[in-house]
Order: sequence, then structure tokens, then C-alpha cells
Amino acid sequence: MRIANWFKGVPLRRILVTLFLLQILLAVGLTGYLSIHNGQKAVNEVASELRYEVANRVEQNLQTYLSTLRQQLRGNQNVIDIGLLPMENLATWESYLIKQLEIFPDAIALTASNEQLEYLAVEKLNDRQFLLTKADKSTGYNLYTYKIDSFGQRTQLPEVIKNYDARSRPDYQAAVNAKKFSFSQIFTALTEPTLLISASQPIYNSQGQLLGVNSALTHISQIGDLLQNIKVGKSGQIFIIERSGLLVASSTTEEPFCLQNGKPVRFAASQSGNSLTQASAKYLTTKFSNFDQIQSLQQLNFSFGGKRQFLEIRPFEGELNVNWLIVVAVPEADFMGQIERNTQTIIFLCLGALGLATLLGIITARWITQPILYFSTATKDLADLTNGEDSVVIVQGIKELEVLAASFNEMIQQLGKTFTAQITKNEELELQVLQRTQELQQEIQVRINSERILSQHHQVLAELANHKAISEGKLETAFKVITEKAANALEIERVSVWLFNGDRTKLQCISLYERSNQRHSAGLEGNLADYPIYFKSLTSARIIAVTDTRTDLRIQELWDELLEPKNIVSLINTSIWVGGEVVGTVLYEQIDIPRIWELSEQNFVSSIAEFVTLTLEVCDVYDELRLRKQAESALREAQEAAKIANRAKSTFLRNISHQLRNPLTSILGITEALQNQVYGTVTEEQRQSLNILESTGKNLLKLINQILELTDIESSKIELQLAATSIQGICDSSLSFVKHLALQKNIHLSVQIPEEIEPIQVDESRIRQVFINLLTNAIKFTKEGGKVWIEVQPNSTNEYIFFSVIDTGIGMLSDDLFQLFQPFVQVENSSNRNSTGTGLGLVMVQKIVELHGGTVHAESQLGKGSRFTVKLPWKKV
Repeated sequence: MRIANWFKGVPLRRILVTLFLLQILLAVGLTGYLSIHNGQKAVNEVASELRYEVANRVEQNLQTYLSTLRQQLRGNQNVIDIGLLPMENLATWESYLIKQLEIFPDAIALTASNEQLEYLAVEKLNDRQFLLTKADKSTGYNLYTYKIDSFGQRTQLPEVIKNYDARSRPDYQAAVNAKKFSFSQIFTALTEPTLLISASQPIYNSQGQLLGVNSALTHISQIGDLLQNIKVGKSGQIFIIERSGLLVASSTTEEPFCLQNGKPVRFAASQSGNSLTQASAKYLTTKFSNFDQIQSLQQLNFSFGGKRQFLEIRPFEGELNVNWLIVVAVPEADFMGQIERNTQTIIFLCLGALGLATLLGIITARWITQPILYFSTATKDLADLTNGEDSVVIVQGIKELEVLAASFNEMIQQLGKTFTAQITKNEELELQVLQRTQELQQEIQVRINSERILSQHHQVLAELANHKAISEGKLETAFKVITEKAANALEIERVSVWLFNGDRTKLQCISLYERSNQRHSAGLEGNLADYPIYFKSLTSARIIAVTDTRTDLRIQELWDELLEPKNIVSLINTSIWVGGEVVGTVLYEQIDIPRIWELSEQNFVSSIAEFVTLTLEVCDVYDELRLRKQAESALREAQEAAKIANRAKSTFLRNISHQLRNPLTSILGITEALQNQVYGTVTEEQRQSLNILESTGKNLLKLINQILELTDIESSKIELQLAATSIQGICDSSLSFVKHLALQKNIHLSVQIPEEIEPIQVDESRIRQVFINLLTNAIKFTKEGGKVWIEVQPNSTNEYIFFSVIDTGIGMLSDDLFQLFQPFVQVENSSNRNSTGTGLGLVMVQKIVELHGGTVHAESQLGKGSRFTVKLPWKKV
């Protein structure tokens, strides 16, 4: 009775839902608790296994890495034992050590030193360069450093150490003290701020006498690289320390040293800049007062930043004199992240299950109680069949209620059929009347709109017929009025009038009206060569009506450049006919929304075209076109006259040059004979005058020769002898030609060319003349001790190649660059006022390059040098 009192007055639906919720809460809560508890237990087991496996992997990698160095030295010992590498002559070791570095990449340097104070070290810089360091009798026992390239060429570096004794180095001392293979302590590199460790092997003769030491050196940073390749969870770290606490390497990017006065100084792990490394080292220092106490694997836990950290420390004594500690630190958060996500998942699942249980309870309660409600509602509806609601009771799943529902439905079925049929018939009649009314309204509205548009069109045409500008042939005003009224009448964005030019190769926009901003403009052009299909359509049809500009083939040529950028989706063209031919078009452009052109609109735009025709006929525009043709004909005649004058100039210069060269050659010959005292002795004063006469005559002869060559080029008498030419060869030969000029001023010459560059099709002698002229100019205007070089670079598509002649000379102002390629002109400033020249060298360069289809470009800055760049088509062989 007490339980019944609790549920008194409570709906059956709520009672069922409550029971469902209690069951699901109990089951899901217990499951979630057990899942979280077991997950926490699994974290500790996984963390322990992960630390152990990571430490094992680190130890194996270190063993492998250090053993490689030992194997290398053992191989060298075997070669020494059979007498191929004498310790008394280290000069024979050089090529052997280079080959060894190519075979064993783990060693950055291989060294050999003996008791006679000789020392040899080879270090690998990259795949093509090595660093050689040596000290022997030939160097006065001073340490010299050389760079060796892939061709074996040596370049001495400026670093020299006086009276160098390799026996004091850590790698030598470690081997001598151990009297067998040994690793040295970590020490500072000799030539760079970094830390090294060496594997050293002492060499003895058959009497047990020490001959020297062979060592293999490697960067400590490479051990750090090994650690960085090992992943420890998400944020775990690995670091190696010595028993003294000094940091050896870390899986982070941190270096195990800092620079003081340019020299590396090691620091303890407890002083690390990495917070986890520092915290782990400090914890170990607190846990173990002396790291020598750690003789076996230790798995520890400590707190850092309020979170638990898993720690494993393992001794590493894999090789002689290598006594390090491997430390693996893993934050518990790396594992708890998944546990926390699982916890969140369980909570969401519980909430989902609770929601699902609620939904199922509601559905079940509704399924049970709904039939009862149906009977109640159906009984009320039975009294009033006009409410239009379905009174049929549908019950599924409960047998007793299904029988009762079937009897009830049979009782009301006959009454419902008659009433439903009547209602359906009434609804069909009402729908037919409504549809017909809507159709009549649409037809009436379309007719009203058509009449309104026609009225507007007639009004515009009437206004144009009476407009004074059209009747008087005032083109600019008339076209503005026509385009503006047409745009407003059609409610279109752009209307424009276009006319052909005199030779019918272009359409020119005479007037353009934009309706959105009420602006008139003109000046656009369209070339017949660019739009042949569109121009043909204009002359073959009076109207071109386009609803979708993207698909109509007649105007596809306009899409990319003219239509798409302005979002023109529809257009209509009407041709302008004057005197039986098309002289232009009126263009109407619709933007944003496509438009279907009605017949009334096409008739209207045809009428607009007739008004344009009328205006042109009144203005007699074709008189102006005839005048334009006459002007173009006069221009062509003037151009032909200029060509004839140019040929006459070339003939005149050639005749004058030939007349001057013959007597000038005789003068130079007589001058040379006088200098050689053929006609008797000459005084010093006479010799100076003869020298001046010879120098002036040679310059004049050079000028005459250049004038003749320039005349041949301008008159197209020079034919290029194109052939496959080596780019490297033509650059080298050009530099060789001017080498004596550079030596006189101590100027350094060089060339920069990409490797394995293909030949080019050019006239080799002519292009060599171009380079020699540019190089001669560069040397002339470069001070003593300067630099001049050629730089070759293809463009990104390999269609062209650029040759640049660059110098560190006096340069010039940018305002003077335009004068460089003018005949008989030299750019002058305070620095080059005394320089001699004809002023034709750069003109010849430009002409020869243009004959090859190229260009010449100059860049310069006063006091900082110049760059002359020749661009040539790269016709590959």
C-alpha cells in the first residue's frame, strides 16, 4: 500500500520512464568506475615497459655507433701491419684517409701522428670538399690547414699554429696512457667551437716501441642526433650524462655547452636550459649524492610542475673509458591523456545511455498509453465528423487492444467513407478555381508589362527623332544621348557605340554609357586579328542576341578578357550599316542575371542602330575616314624616304672610310719605320712625337674599321654563321683575349657558369667580339686591384640565356645610361675623363646582339660598378 501511495496520481508514462532511468544509471555507473580504475593500473605497467625499451634502444644505438669507429681503426691497424702505411712518413696517408672518410661517414675526421712530431688530419666538409691539416718537416712543424676540392686542388687557409705538438692532444694522450684502443674524454675542437670525442689506437713496432697514434674523431652533436631519432611518448626526453654530472647529449635541440669568449664550456645537466632535463638531473642529484653509486638499472618517479614523471637511469660502459649514464624521462601526462579521453568517453556514453534510456522509456510508455488515448479521442471525433481528423484507431503489439480497435474501426468506417468523399470533391473544385484565377492574373500582368515597355520604347524613339544633336550630326552629343536613353529604356547596365577604323582592322569605342554610375566614356579598342569569329558575326548578321555568354560560340573570344572580368552574362549586338556595308555596332551588355531578349526588345535595338546610322550620314563621317587614309599614305611615303636616306648615309660612310683607311695605313707604316730608325736616328723628342702620331693613327684606324662594320650591320650585309658553340669555351677564350689588360692593372678575372650547360647556336666570332668589347670596357673603367667577371644564367623556362659582364669599377649615374648605346658618345664624369675610346664599341655590341634576336641591358651605380647583361635566345643543339 505504501508503494501505491507513492505513485498515486502519477501518470503511467512517468512511472515507466523512471524505472528505466534507475536501471541504466546503476549499470553504467558501475561499468565506468571499473574502467577508470583498470586504466590507471595499466598506465604504470606501460610506462615501465616504455622506459625499459627506450633505454635498451639507446644503449644498442650507442654501442653500434662507437663500435663503427673501433672497426675503422682496426682496419687501419691491419694495413699498417702489412707495411702499406708507414708511420714514419705520414704524407702517404692523405689519400688513404680521404677514402676512409668516404667509406665511414660516422667519423668527421681521421688523424695520424707520430713521435717525430708529424701530424696529419683529414676532415670531411661535404661530398666534394675535405679539410687537410698537417704539421711536418715541410711546414717547419707549424700546423697548416688546406681545403681540398673534388679535383684534388689545394687551397691554403689562413689559420696557422706555430710549433704544433700533436702528442699533447687528448686523443694521443688517451691512447698512450691506455697502451691500447681507447676512447678519450670529451674535448674542445681545435678549429671550431664544438665538442669532440675520439677513438684512438696506439701503433707499436715489433720491438714494442711506440711509433704514433691513429685516431677517429666524431662530434658529440652526432650522439644528440641519435637520441633525437628515438621517440619517447609525446613529450618524453632522453639525455646522457657523465658520472661527474656533466651533460653529454640530449634528445632536445640543446647543445651540451655554452660559448664563453668564443670557446665552448660544458655544463652540468642540472644547469640545462630545458626544464624537464634540469628537473630530472636535480632529482637524481638529490636521490644519489654520488652518481658512482649507480651500478644497475634504476626506475624512479618524481613530481615536476605538479605532475608525476617516470624516470629510468641506466649505466652505459660499452667501450673502454666510456662510463656514462643514460636517463629516460617520460611525463605521466603522455599516458594519462588517453585515460582522460577514455574517461570523457565513458561519461559521454553514460549520458548517451541515460538519454537513450529516457527516450526508450518515453517511447515504451507512449506505446502502451497511446492506444488508450486514441480510443478517447476517436470517441469524441465520432460525434463530429466535420472536424476532418482521422478517427481510426491503430494499435500494434498489444493483442487485446488490437481486437478492440478492429471492432471500433469497423463501426465508424461506413460513416467516414461518405463524409470523406464529399470533402475531397469540394477541395478539388476549390483548387481548380484557384489555379485558373492565378493564370488569368499572370496573363493580365504580362500584357500590362509589355504595353508599358512598348510605350517606353516608343517614347524614347520619339525623343531621339526630335533631338537636335542627331539632326545636326553632332556625334559626341548624339551618341551620349542615344546610349543613355537606350540603357534606361531597356534597364540594362552598359550601352556602347563602336565604329571600324579606316583600314577596318579595329573596332573603336566612340561612346560608352554605364547606367549604375551614370558615366560616359570612350577610347576602348578591339583588334580584328584578336577576335576574327566575332567580327565575322557582326558583318554577317544584323542582330546578335546572346542569352548566356559562356556558351555562345560567336562571342567566346571576348569571354576571358572582356566579359568574365565585368560579369557580363547576356548581350545583344546590332550592326550599323552605312552605304551598304557594316561600319560598326551598338552593344548592349547585361550583368549578373541572364536575360532572354524579347522580340520587342530586338525591334527596339534595331531602331536605335538606325538612329546611329542617321547621325553618321548627317555628319559625313566617311570624309574624315578618307582624310585619315591619305595621312597614313603620306606617313608610309615618309618612312620609305627615310630608308633611302639611311642607305645613302651608309654608302657615303663606306666610301669615306675606304678613302681614309688607305692613306692612314701608309702613315702608320712610315711612322713605324721612323721609330725603327730606318731613315736614320731620331731624338727622344722626335720619338715621343712619333709615339703620339702612332697612337692617334691607330685609334683613328680602329674608328674607321668600326664605322665600316657598323655600316655593314645597318645595311644588312653581314650574314651570321650560326653553329653549335660551347658556352664555357667562348667565355674562356674572351677572358684570355683581355687577360694582358687585366694583368697590367692587377684586376682579377673569373667566370661563373652552371655545370653541364648545353651549347648555344650563335655566330661564335661575333659573340666573342661582343664579350671582348664589354670586358675591355669593364677593365678600362675598373681601378687597380678590382674584379671583373662573367656570369651565365638561363631563365626558368630555358628559352633564353643571360650573359652578364660585371665589374667593381667607377660606375655611372643612372641618368647617363640612356647615352651608352648612341654612336660616337662617351659618358663622362670626373673619374673617366681621361679614358680614350671611339664611342662605337657598345653600339657594335647592341647591333650584333640584335642580329641574334637578343637584347642588351645596362645597370650601374656611381662608385660601385656596372653590369651589362646580354639576353640571347637559347637555341639548344
